[in-house]
Amino acid sequence: MPAARSTASVFSGPPEAAEIERRIAARLGRLRTERGWSLEALAERSGISRATLSRLERAELSPTASMLGRLCTTFGWTLSRLMAEAETRAPSFVPASQQAVWTDPETGYRRRIVSPPAPGLRGELVEIRVPAGATVAYDASPVPGLEHHLWLLDGALTLDVDGSTFQLRPGDALRYVLNGPSRFTATGRREARYLIGLVHP
Repeated sequence: MPAARSTASVFSGPPEAAEIERRIAARLGRLRTERGWSLEALAERSGISRATLSRLERAELSPTASMLGRLCTTFGWTLSRLMAEAETRAPSFVPASQQAVWTDPETGYRRRIVSPPAPGLRGELVEIRVPAGATVAYDASPVPGLEHHLWLLDGALTLDVDGSTFQLRPGDALRYVLNGPSRFTATGRREARYLIGLVHP
């Protein structure tokens, strides 16, 4: 797979977001070393250049949703699990102020981990906000057979998944098992906000 050209940006967000970025960077580095992979090997598997991977692991760049999607697919993890593992603990009660939030520097897409993965539990709950007109696409499911339950709360959303296209309006729900690519586009005049319940196979 050819290495992707970097579209990540130098991170310059608020302190709490910067801390999440640093923890994600550290966890990505550990995932690679735990598998005994060099940066070159990970670059070959993920399609992201060695130079970009090196800067990501040193928290010198803020990764895009597309990059994290590729890396999570390579490691066989969901992005929610990566963010949860980047936290220092996994409590049962998670106040809103302590829910991890990550923003894609490329599209403005925001992902809030409402109920993070935890040992012995197969489900997780995520809130997503996609700015009006923005598109977020993933080449593959991070975990083959990952069950999704999507509920659109506000805005309008077009979802392309496994060769099918769905147009969602507020209150609409969609259930699907993801094995291939997916593409989310906020097609209304305001952001699309939705919840996704993920159930691991």
